[in-house]
Order: sequence, then structure tokens, then C-alpha cells
Amino acid sequence: MTHDRIAMVSLEASLRVAKELDLHEPIARLNIFRTLFHRPKTAKAISDLLLSLLFDSALDHRRRELIIMRIGWTTGSEYEWTQHWPLAQQMFGCTAEEVLAVRAWRPAECFDAVDRAVLAATDELLDTGDLSDETWRACLAGLGRDAAIDMVAAIGTWSLISKLARGLRVPLEDGVVGWPPDGKVPPSASGKRDETAT
Repeated sequence: MTHDRIAMVSLEASLRVAKELDLHEPIARLNIFRTLFHRPKTAKAISDLLLSLLFDSALDHRRRELIIMRIGWTTGSEYEWTQHWPLAQQMFGCTAEEVLAVRAWRPAECFDAVDRAVLAATDELLDTGDLSDETWRACLAGLGRDAAIDMVAAIGTWSLISKLARGLRVPLEDGVVGWPPDGKVPPSASGKRDETAT
């Protein structure tokens, strides 16, 4: 895939826009925001939503990262997978085994019943835009009301990020190798649904 759909703003311009929007400097250095800063108000709204769900959510960090990695894999979002591969492990409590297992989570033995309900909810919302009553009840029982709401919000939000990254062809950060740790590319990266992963 070529990465030439929209030229990113310069790093200098990105840092300036971030300061004007009162956003933290690290955000300005990310290629996705250097792309989105062509539309500063849109970028600000997306940043506020992401930061809320990253740091002020009732859903625990680890399960949120499982959701993000499942979305990245299922939708073929190399940018999303690559960004969260280190974050999930270094900051948010996932093991490498768990992150890799989201590729085909159903036979994996490293997930508990609540993890499985969350991953099922992720797949259902990606596939149909809705949740079955059975999956919702399992998530509600395992997470509680507030975390279950934030779970749905997280699935919707990182689905949006996947679509933005893919639709705008946001390039990976300089020096970053795609699809860590082994370079395995999901069928969805070429527009095909990974039927083995469900």
C-alpha cells in the first residue's frame, strides 16, 4: 500500500497546531495527527475522545488494549496494530502472548470469560454494528454498567481510528517496522476478512 493520499503537515506546523489546541506535544509527533491537523477541530475532538478512553475510562487498560489489537488485526490496520503493540505491553498490562492471541482468540487459553465476552463484543460490533443480547449480558455481568458502556465506546472509537489510518493511508512512524513482532499480515489488510480468526 502506498502512503501518498494526504501529505502530513510538517513537524514544526504540527507542534504549533498542537500548542494552539492545548494538546500534549507527543500527540503532535504522531503521523496520524500530523495528517489530521489539516483539520484542527476534527483532530482536537478525536484527541479528546482518545485521551478520555485511554486515561479516564471505567474499562480497564488491559481489556481496552485487547479490543484495540483485535480491531487492528481484524480490520487490517497496520498503523493501529503497530502503535499499540508496544503500548499494550509496556504501559497497559498485556503480555505478548495475549496480544498475539487476539489474532485467533477463540482457541487461546490465556483469556478468561470476561476477556472472551469483550472480544466477542468487538467481533460482533465490527461484523454487524450490533451486539447480541447474550454477549451484552456477559459483558455487563463481567464488567459492570459503566465499563460496558466504555467498552462499546472504545470499540467504536478505535474502529474510527482504523478507518482513518487506512482511509487516509497514514504512514508508520519513521524507523518503525510494520506488523510486529513477526511481520505476519492479516488477510484483512488486503480487504479480505480473516475467517480463521473467529
